[in-house]
Amino acid sequence: MDKQSEMAVFVRVVEAESFSAAARSLKLTPSAVSKLVSRLEDRLGARLLNRTTRRLSLSEEGRAFYQRCLPILSAIEEAERAVTELHAEPRGLLKVNSSTAFGQYHISPLIPEFTARYPDLRIQLTLTDSIVNLVEEEVDVAIRIGELPDSSLIARKLAPARRVVAAAPKYLEKFGTPATPDDLRDHNCLTLSFETSLNQWEFTGPDGPRRLRVSGNYETNNATAMHQAALDGLGLIRSADFIIGPDIRSGVLVPVLTDFETDRNPNIYAVYSHARHLSPKVRAFVDLLVDAFSPVPPWECDGKS
Repeated sequence: MDKQSEMAVFVRVVEAESFSAAARSLKLTPSAVSKLVSRLEDRLGARLLNRTTRRLSLSEEGRAFYQRCLPILSAIEEAERAVTELHAEPRGLLKVNSSTAFGQYHISPLIPEFTARYPDLRIQLTLTDSIVNLVEEEVDVAIRIGELPDSSLIARKLAPARRVVAAAPKYLEKFGTPATPDDLRDHNCLTLSFETSLNQWEFTGPDGPRRLRVSGNYETNNATAMHQAALDGLGLIRSADFIIGPDIRSGVLVPVLTDFETDRNPNIYAVYSHARHLSPKVRAFVDLLVDAFSPVPPWECDGKS
């Protein structure tokens, strides 16, 4: 096997975080992949991967080699695909993954137009609030919100995602409007039913940033259900503006505590493996997302009461 192929196998193992997952995607046996990496280590005279029964991790030498391999492999792929795919139409199966709420509100509505534009393309959209391994699950594009710890992925920023505290007018008429974050202790706050930092609402003020654990008489594991509860006047919600922004613009929900709103808000990204970023179907879909959400996302609201 030539040096380019050895690099490609090594990079796939790093991204899949296992020999078996890399082997499946490469259509090789795990033992063959393991032997190739061992042969590469012998040729380089350095251990690239630390192996335990539970996981693989990069050694210092392995991390340096991995970072050098990425641009080399990308350049080779770009040179090859520049010829074969310059005028190619997106076709085949495009696998997309998104968080549940963002996928329901903003990805699903884009699919009809996209498939009409590219009739030879099939879409498989999975919605989950857990982080999937793009290489192991063979996902082409994932939409992720927040920090991106995996540096092996290419990330395209789509939009910011502000979090806003809001309630229906009928709730505020009945129970009053909180003037400070401490007032939330006397209010019904809608929360998620699993352990998450999102149940600790973030604010800022004269003394700097703070987190306040809130509670109420209704909790759910679904952001859409919590959104509906807020619309029904059940309590206060702290939600991303890509969910409640249109409701704030229309007055169906009223933002509160805007003077205490934190500027520590996450961003929304389209992420994909370096091995897929020149694919016509991935390029077309990411371009669609950028056109739909940048420079000003359709859900943007000023958040002022």
